[in-house]
Amino acid sequence: MGFLKTEEISKSFGEKKIIENISIHLDEGELVSLLGVSGSGKTTLFNCISGLYKPDSGRVLLNGEDMTGKPGKISYMLQKDLLLPYYTVLDNVALPLVIKGMKKKQAREKAQPLFAEFGLNGTENHYPAELSGGMRQRAALLRTYLTSDGVALLDEPFSALDTITKSAIHEWYLDIMQKIRLSTLFITHDIDEAILISDRIYILSGAPGVISDEITIDEKKPRTNDFTLTPEFIAFKKRIIESLRLHN
Repeated sequence: MGFLKTEEISKSFGEKKIIENISIHLDEGELVSLLGVSGSGKTTLFNCISGLYKPDSGRVLLNGEDMTGKPGKISYMLQKDLLLPYYTVLDNVALPLVIKGMKKKQAREKAQPLFAEFGLNGTENHYPAELSGGMRQRAALLRTYLTSDGVALLDEPFSALDTITKSAIHEWYLDIMQKIRLSTLFITHDIDEAILISDRIYILSGAPGVISDEITIDEKKPRTNDFTLTPEFIAFKKRIIESLRLHN
């Protein structure tokens, strides 16, 4: 089961084992969060899934195809947007396509029609410094989508945004995921964020990191901020906190 899945992924650096026997799955159209304290191996797992690291053991499968240690198929967006300041927004978004061998003109033509869909219409010829933090993240997300195969790994992409901007971009991202049929695996340290946007949450705990819990959030999305005041939200939060305390 699973559009994207890992099978018993383990990874060490020297004598130190970082993650051990990690098996998770992401179904088509889902947003699944990976939640854990710093040092539990979340980013190492993402590096293995994206193909940047080859795990010591285990496999990464995308639509049944073994993608273990093969970068370029599963897009990975880091916490910082990494937009180049001397490139226009359009050229920033199109850059990964050019790196893959596409002509610059063709890459621009592929990227430009999606600017309206991503709420970026009119920014094509601007430079990153002219955009707000939320708009920069939208540009980075569009760049990630263009190089994805229907699945994206996001490593704390909204952590630098203020609360109001973060809430708005959550709602926007969930909407855009449905429109463009994108599945997302999402790293966060923010328990509230994970509960508000996720279909499921994996808790990564310990040293080496292991999956200690899997929580299904079966509330309809998008979830309003009022949801954070409900008994259901509080129950989810208590379970997550208890799981993190128990296994760390």
